[in-house]
Amino acid sequence: MAERSFAKEVQKLKMGEGDIFRGEGILAITKALLENGVGYVGGYQGAPISHLMDVLADAQEILGELGVHFEASASEAAATAMLAASVHYPIRGAVTFKSTVGINVASDALANLSSGGVAGGALIIVGEDYGEGSSIMQERSHAFAMKSQVWLLDPRPNLPSIVKSVKDGFELSEASNTPVMLEVRIRSCHVHGQFEAHDNKKPEMSVADALENPRRDAQRVVLPPAAFQHEQDKITKRLPAAIEFIEKNKLNELFGPDDEKVGIILQGGMYNGVIRALQRLGLADIYGDTKVPLYVMNVTYPLIDSEVTAFCEGKDAVLVVEEGQPNHIEQAIGAILHQAGASTRLVGKGPFPVAGEYTGQVMLDGLRAFLKDHAAGLLSDRDRAPNVPAADVVGNLADVVPMRPPGFCTGCPERPIFAATKLVERELGQHHIASDIGCHLFSVLPPFDIGATTMGFGLGPASASAFNTPDATRRSISFVGDGGFWHNGLTSSIGNAVFNRNDGVIVVVDNYYSAATGGQDILSSRADNRTKSTKHPISEAVKGVGVKWVREIDRTYDVGKMAKTLKEALTTPEKGPKVIVASSECMLNRQRRERPLTNKAIGNGERVVKPRFGVDEDVCTGDHACMRLSGCPSLSVKKLDDPLRDDPVAHIDQSCVGCGNCGEVADAAVLCPSFYRADTIHNPNGLDRFLDRLRKRVIDWMQARRESRQLIFREQ
Repeated sequence: MAERSFAKEVQKLKMGEGDIFRGEGILAITKALLENGVGYVGGYQGAPISHLMDVLADAQEILGELGVHFEASASEAAATAMLAASVHYPIRGAVTFKSTVGINVASDALANLSSGGVAGGALIIVGEDYGEGSSIMQERSHAFAMKSQVWLLDPRPNLPSIVKSVKDGFELSEASNTPVMLEVRIRSCHVHGQFEAHDNKKPEMSVADALENPRRDAQRVVLPPAAFQHEQDKITKRLPAAIEFIEKNKLNELFGPDDEKVGIILQGGMYNGVIRALQRLGLADIYGDTKVPLYVMNVTYPLIDSEVTAFCEGKDAVLVVEEGQPNHIEQAIGAILHQAGASTRLVGKGPFPVAGEYTGQVMLDGLRAFLKDHAAGLLSDRDRAPNVPAADVVGNLADVVPMRPPGFCTGCPERPIFAATKLVERELGQHHIASDIGCHLFSVLPPFDIGATTMGFGLGPASASAFNTPDATRRSISFVGDGGFWHNGLTSSIGNAVFNRNDGVIVVVDNYYSAATGGQDILSSRADNRTKSTKHPISEAVKGVGVKWVREIDRTYDVGKMAKTLKEALTTPEKGPKVIVASSECMLNRQRRERPLTNKAIGNGERVVKPRFGVDEDVCTGDHACMRLSGCPSLSVKKLDDPLRDDPVAHIDQSCVGCGNCGEVADAAVLCPSFYRADTIHNPNGLDRFLDRLRKRVIDWMQARRESRQLIFREQ
């Protein structure tokens, strides 16, 4: 189950001509696809477009009514390959996934798709995951667009512009027979607003129609000698057609006066940040009216030479606002102005950081610095004064705010896996451990400090393949999640290990979902899915590619069993890859599934038992070893009023979900037996009430007996 349901919101997708659509960016993109006659959609989940996949999944009934095929692809490569339906057939298709890791995976299919070209509009909606909220390496999608000559749209982050860019993207693709990449940042995905809706359109040709009327053009197949002609077509036909369409339809926008001596050229996605900074400098209002000329590139590749030179004509200096590096756009504009013999001073990364997200403060400081150097007359006396670094005003946050590294959720079933690994390493010594992408990657941080590398989704075991040597006495350990396993790991990691007779240990962390991307179902999910095939065991797939040593653990919270199995894998004389499939349901998804049912049962008067765990303060030694082996957010410290106890004791707060991992770890590591379990019974029955009264009487009798003995002792 996904982390959020859009079952209610997707009803807005039925809105028709003249209706006012209000909602989120991802909903607006979906509505725009339907309004523009898309024939099929697919993709792979990943921030910041995970919710776009969730919207499409929840809207399958509406898509079906229009004859639109939807598919949750196995990977970004599978999604991009899906666009092959638009190579020979005039069908509009759209796929979505995150950058840059998604485009890395999709690059082979993307290169082949763009080489032969397309007959129908092919749109790739890329969630640009760049900046301080990102979960991946900091790279841009721009280079991939240039490499494969795929046109790149970067619309202004408001709903009318985003919706228009979907229409423009399809039409540009068809006009130039080239795939188009639509880049949306996290703010575009989740921005709220409104736009005037239009009627949804059925595709002029559906995929069913294409199956009934197959066609082919051998000249579109990437095979010599056609492949050589493809490159020529890109330059002599497709690029000129794209430039003509962009100019004719004015996809890029101009704002502000024509007679100023300075101007700003910016990516469309940077528009809101630039306008806000100009507003703070007194050079724009809340409606976007600006005193500084702006050339907003809603198309950032290809650049339109004539528009760039026309904007720069008569200006002393122009600032390029380009987030990220390398500065592809700045270099290209510099070449355009040089070839045109323009005298305009081009300023790019000078007032801005070379790398990193252009936050509000960064944008304000950069624009102020540029204007102070080249148009000081536009600034107030205050803004012409020397800049005061933000850190000097509020202090360095790193020195003020305690560091809070990311970690596993409360009750996460992956935590005991790494607690067991630490216990095994304490006995057998440290091992080389390769990590993978997913929630389990948090193991590299305290308190576990487990994991040396991460090379890509599903590539954890493959990244340990160089350590497959008979000269060592220790085996490598590698981790891969269930999402990564089905994405790429079964062939690139497990199959590779079997083929090369790797003797390492592979732990498949199975939490029933693609949990890190929002809890979407995958092949091995235990849940019933009305449109997808699930319940395919990972262990069977592993055995199917030739692994002989396979162990399954169906409850990862059993730390002792987990440690015993891992130790067996590291010490067995049997050769070949050793695979442990460690399974327990993602606690977040479990809570989302069970809490509504539990609350309903309690409301209906049904008997419900909720387990809670606590720490006996009299037994706890205060050495906090349990925290170093658990790291649960609900496990904290508590200062006692006892003057004889200097060290704070362990304490479990109200966020506890009753998984029992703390007690399991303490038992497996032979720590102090201070953890206890207490069950809260809602709507107790007669037996429960009787037992409760009996327990209270026994406790009262024992307490009275102890007090009388203490009194006798004091009198003596």
